[in-house]
Amino acid sequence: MTEQTILAPQAAAETPEALVARLAQAGRAAQRELAKMSDAQKAQALRAAADELRKAEPAILDANAKDIAAGEAKGLTGAMLDRLRLDSARLAGIADAVEQVAGLADPVGEVLSTSERPNGLQLSRVRIPIGLIGIIYESRPNVTADAAALCLRSGNAALLRGGSEALHSNRAIMAAMVAGLTQAGVPEAAIQLMPTQDRAAVGAMLTAAGLIDMIVPRGGKSLVARVQADARVPVLAHLDGICHTYVHAAAGPEMAVRLALNAKMRRTGICGSMETLLLDTQFQASEDVVRGLLEVGCELRGDARAQALDPRILPATAEDWDTEYLDAVLSVAVVDGLDAALDHIAAHSSHHTDVIVTEDAAVAERFLAEVDSAIVMVNASSQFADGGEFGLGAEIGIATGRLHARGPVALEGLTTYKWLVRGTGQARP
Repeated sequence: MTEQTILAPQAAAETPEALVARLAQAGRAAQRELAKMSDAQKAQALRAAADELRKAEPAILDANAKDIAAGEAKGLTGAMLDRLRLDSARLAGIADAVEQVAGLADPVGEVLSTSERPNGLQLSRVRIPIGLIGIIYESRPNVTADAAALCLRSGNAALLRGGSEALHSNRAIMAAMVAGLTQAGVPEAAIQLMPTQDRAAVGAMLTAAGLIDMIVPRGGKSLVARVQADARVPVLAHLDGICHTYVHAAAGPEMAVRLALNAKMRRTGICGSMETLLLDTQFQASEDVVRGLLEVGCELRGDARAQALDPRILPATAEDWDTEYLDAVLSVAVVDGLDAALDHIAAHSSHHTDVIVTEDAAVAERFLAEVDSAIVMVNASSQFADGGEFGLGAEIGIATGRLHARGPVALEGLTTYKWLVRGTGQARP
């Protein structure tokens, strides 16, 4: 697919509603064809797409350079630019993730349960694709490839609407993906990129009930809030990542320092980055943890007891405990034991990922049981909150709600099920 194909001429003359309806209808038709493809055919198509991504490296990086230049001119933050930026290593990682998805077991057709009724009816629940999935996302060009790969592997069609910050990158990645997929017999409309940045097109996607089966938003709080407020289509929500790390009294000092540094500073702009550090008042090496963060350039904002640990810690406001910084800024509080930590997390967590560092197994088990988040960890960096790290190949997002799917959403989260009933002539009395 060329950029000219993506920017279909009729799109300019259509209303956003007509455009979305046309693309959705094409996607639904393609999904029916996709449903007929075998596991091996879908896997081969994704391997071909990964090969095309690698071949298209010069074009994709050139497109990304345009986006980076435009972002710098707009004054995007360093964290936003980091999310947007591609290089050879990151692009190789994107292609590798597509190939890993190809190697995953196909969830479609999995028999979830079987039973036989007293009247002889045989029942089974079988996993099936959801249908046409709309993905609305902001400045992460890797989402274009990840979402396309996951949707296709799970038998779904996808309609993607990326942010304007990654316009050129998204188009270049989509062109490479579609080139590989169509070579392997996948209908071109199975994976589509919205050909306009008109914000009205987002509204048209959100109200396309009966055409789009599920919306997945990936972006900041304002995007997700708009999607949840306006959608007439089911939404798989990914809220902000206000992730906590609680360093318990029984934490190993060296581990606490190492995990705190990694959880915050490895990549500050991802949703699994730690945003609040809770230090137990009985932990003896709090000064070491704080010092380590300050010395690598992290700004700390703390309560009064945290400020007493180091004069360089700035005072925290009430808003800080509910802020996803996505930058080298961290809230720090000193808490009186596990119960106080659990209370703080319950009050301020976005239910994304929360971590305890401790060598007390009983405390660790209480934390795992009582923290109500999609991902709860013991003695590990919150930066592991990622579908690839969970062995899922990639993720379409991390769902923080309670319904349908939770945590990294990959193939299984992009399926539903249907009941199959086999009879021998039974009529209900």
